[in-house]
Amino acid sequence: MQIPQGATVAVADGKTLHLFHNKGDEAHPVLVPMPADVLDRDGGGSTGHHSSSANPDESQKAEDGFAAGVAGLLNRQVLAGSIKHLIVIAAPRTLGELRHHYHKTLSAILVGEIAKDLTGHSQEDVERAIAAA
Repeated sequence: MQIPQGATVAVADGKTLHLFHNKGDEAHPVLVPMPADVLDRDGGGSTGHHSSSANPDESQKAEDGFAAGVAGLLNRQVLAGSIKHLIVIAAPRTLGELRHHYHKTLSAILVGEIAKDLTGHSQEDVERAIAAA
């Protein structure tokens, strides 16, 4: 996958978010870590349901809420013009939850998505995953 210069890369799972900025060009990306804003951990995840065999447990609701908070943060930054190009790399379930909360403007600037959990991996692993996609 080509990554435009200046693109933001969000790497997330149900508990962690890492943001990177591409300082390189499309042919030679150089990801630089960015500080993550404070997330709204109750950002619209599953609420109002009690745990049972048919409903997610509290841990899953917390992960869904975190994913909704990540989407809210990304939506705000896209709408403010801080993000022009975005790549999202997330654990498959988290990626599914994120998609539920994407603003249409975020969807329009989304360069690509990778359904893979890379939150515990190095910056180089993230760069390799993007190159391989």
